[in-house]
Amino acid sequence: MLKKWLEDSNYTVIFTGAGMSTESGLPDFRSSKQGMWNKKDPSKIASVSSLNENVDEFIEFYRERVLGVKEYYPHKGHFILADWEKRGIIQSIITQNVDGFHEQAGSKRVAELHGTLQQLHCQSCGKKYSSQEYINQEYNCQCGGLLRPSIVLFGESLPEAAFQFALEESEKAELFIVLGSSLTVTPANQFPLIAKKNGAKLVIVNLERTDFDYYADEVINDKEIGKLLQELDE
Repeated sequence: MLKKWLEDSNYTVIFTGAGMSTESGLPDFRSSKQGMWNKKDPSKIASVSSLNENVDEFIEFYRERVLGVKEYYPHKGHFILADWEKRGIIQSIITQNVDGFHEQAGSKRVAELHGTLQQLHCQSCGKKYSSQEYINQEYNCQCGGLLRPSIVLFGESLPEAAFQFALEESEKAELFIVLGSSLTVTPANQFPLIAKKNGAKLVIVNLERTDFDYYADEVINDKEIGKLLQELDE
């Protein structure tokens, strides 16, 4: 059914969550028994107050995360989505992930709702830098300000441009496909419902069931995302 919907749809939007990244080998920092989320309270360390009041620990934590992301790469599913965008099969991607893998694979129309670990910016003047600065243990801008990852911290709003783009794309969608998200994080989890409310068919692909399955036209729990996309691509 999904393949036919994909062929028939004039406007398809993809929404990706942690399950898209874990197939690249990247740990899911929220649920992983390994990794730093379990050693530290993310709401404290990954927060605006930590950035302002506990800089050394903040930098140590995010340098580890930047190094972690650099160990992994987009998987075949990311490349299929980028190819589909070029061919007009899908129109855009909304992602909760901060690994930057969609862009690395070649996708252009991507709303990174929670920002990206591939980029830093100066907390003072806003100048942008590559995350390589953290790897090189360079933490200050030329202006003297602190470099921080360009991600959304606890206590910050979603980036306005990404949010607006995601909203407009959700409203335009004829087919809205969720790939690897438990849909528990607000306000990002509202986009599938916005699409559905505007007449889109909703498909949820996730290894575990979600609270939004009730609204979906199709739910797929038994497939890896990469394999499913390969099958649809054939």
